[in-house]
Formats: sequence, structure tokens, C-alpha cells
Amino acid sequence: MMQSLTNRAKPVDRRPMNFVDRLYLPAVLKGMSITFGHIFKKPPTIKYPEQTREFSPVFRGLHVLNRDEEGRERCTACGLCAVACPAEAITMEAAEREPGEENLYREEKYAARYEINMLRCIFCGLCEEACPKDAIYLSETFAPSNFARKGFIYGKKDLLIPNPVTQPEEYAKAKGKR
Repeated sequence: MMQSLTNRAKPVDRRPMNFVDRLYLPAVLKGMSITFGHIFKKPPTIKYPEQTREFSPVFRGLHVLNRDEEGRERCTACGLCAVACPAEAITMEAAEREPGEENLYREEKYAARYEINMLRCIFCGLCEEACPKDAIYLSETFAPSNFARKGFIYGKKDLLIPNPVTQPEEYAKAKGKR
């Protein structure tokens, strides 16, 4: 006989069943008492979207490209977020700021094209940690479902937070509690 590793083995009762055991009445009553006990417990589900669940303080949701207080984009297209990304989900192209665009971009260089492939993203937060300008952060928003692969590739217009000067309510909502 092989020795048990956990010492949780229970010997099996092999005696023949009597009349009461064959009725299965005690087993049925025991099962019904367990079921009846669950009626008075708090339900584990929530009624989403009317109710929302509390998230952990370290929850990482959708990416957001941040703006400064004057509404200018913070991203300088340095590429550190793309280099830090272990899943290689971030691609960007840099461009030079034209004269007269000082109110749009904070630095001389900006991200002309910025894309995140959410099918590749593992929500590790390394892009947020690598950014020296606090231009990208992971918000408290869920990644929505989609039926097409193209819908999971977020461009700059999808990621950019609303302008705090022209859209203060939308900016505050997008900024979240952080």
C-alpha cells in the first residue's frame, strides 16, 4: 500500500447499505439544509452597471495620454515607454513642432502617431514608470470589449485626455481619482 503524502485520506466504508441509507433521505436533507443556508447569505454578485465594484489601489486599466494644466500634450515622443514595454505593444512616430503650435505641444518634439495594441498589452505599468514627463498613465477604466481586432488598437485620439481648459468636466472625469 502506498503512503499518502498529505495524510488527508479517509477510509471508505464498504459495508452494505441498510434500508435508511438506501432511501438517501439523510443525504437529501443535508443537501437541502446547505442550500437553505445560502438563501440568507449576501449574494456575491453585483448589479453592474448600476453598482460598481471597489478596485484595488494598484488596479491598472486603460492607458491615457496626459496633458498639462494649459491643455498642451505632455508626450515628447522620447520612446522610453515603447522601449520599456515587454510586450512591444506601443508604437510611435515623432515630429517637430511647427511655429504657432506652442499652445498644442509642450516641447519642440511631439508624438505625431502614438498607438497601443491592447491585444498585446499586459497592463504591467512599465510604460507609466518609464515616462519622464508623466505623459502616460494607466487609468481606472476597464478595457471595453470589441468584435474586431482593429478596435483594440488605440490611436492618439483615443488615448489623449480631454483638454482641461476647454473641457474641464470631461477632463476631471477622465483623470479619475488618482
